[in-house]
Amino acid sequence: MSQSTHIIPGITRGSALVVTSINPPNPVMTSLRDSARENGVRFLVMGDTKSPADFRLDGCEYMDLPAQFNTDLKFAALCPIRHCALKNIGYLIAMQGGAPLIIETDDDNFPRPGFFAARQRETSASIVSDRAGVNLYRYFTDAMIWPRGLPLDMIQAPMPAFEMLPTAAVDCPIQQGLADANPDVDAIYRLILPLPQDFLADRRVALAPGAWCPFNSQNTTWWPETYPLLYLPAYCSFRMTDIWRSFVAQRIASANGWHVPFHEPTVWQERNDHNLMRDFADEVPGYLNNSRIRETLEDLSLPGGVAHIPDNLRTCYEALVGLCVVGAEELSLLDAWLDDIAAIPKPRAESVA
Repeated sequence: MSQSTHIIPGITRGSALVVTSINPPNPVMTSLRDSARENGVRFLVMGDTKSPADFRLDGCEYMDLPAQFNTDLKFAALCPIRHCALKNIGYLIAMQGGAPLIIETDDDNFPRPGFFAARQRETSASIVSDRAGVNLYRYFTDAMIWPRGLPLDMIQAPMPAFEMLPTAAVDCPIQQGLADANPDVDAIYRLILPLPQDFLADRRVALAPGAWCPFNSQNTTWWPETYPLLYLPAYCSFRMTDIWRSFVAQRIASANGWHVPFHEPTVWQERNDHNLMRDFADEVPGYLNNSRIRETLEDLSLPGGVAHIPDNLRTCYEALVGLCVVGAEELSLLDAWLDDIAAIPKPRAESVA
């Protein structure tokens, strides 16, 4: 079956785009604002201690720290500052507003037209079923490149040829988009290998239940059943928070029979300034523990079904605390997150005359 590279325009109106930023409004934010406004997408921006006190970007809902703390969210009262976990507050506000989709990116990712195009939860993709870790970037380029969070000993592991992968329409309530120019790679790559790099735009590759590859928070779409899995842990390495979230999300997605696709790049990144050696230091817990984390999560007995997701989420984070890769304080924060979600009124079903 051939895969279409064209996405029908028109993302679901009322969807929410969530970003954190410590910078003044820049061309990326203006571009996101313009496209969000044009497509009827709610644009939520969470600030932090380094954010400009006079931040103003008409058309976005900017919340500084006092505004975040003044919500009625239990999570906001407990979340550490100076951390990207503050993005969780934006997710919760989007959920409270009844967003039919939550999309996330960063303030250095320029959107392409496809970023605000329609998403379909059931999508046609080439399927990877290998239960080992997979370097999915290799299906989108011939370059030696790998996603941040992939264990180093899996970078060149054998993989089925793309042409040999079966293609099917599969249920994908979490979808990872790629980024061109400065894609999400680890500090080792950035220190020794060339950038920019671009990816092929003519394919989608989905991880079957049990297969896995790290995904990030830079170009990701979530459907309502998966909203609890948006949770970004706060008491862990800053460079691993979205990566370890992806491990937990994939484990619970697997219990529910969901596939996780990587799709064509719909953003290109003009990366904010980073200290690469500091990034490397923050990534060391991942280099040393990512395989062990995945093996531990795979060994958990998790029941399928959306109703079990909150308990499964806590079971996974209890396991990460047990591995000493996430601090014990995380569990109280996670409980506040789950309480806040549980307190959101469920949409009323329309009565039938």
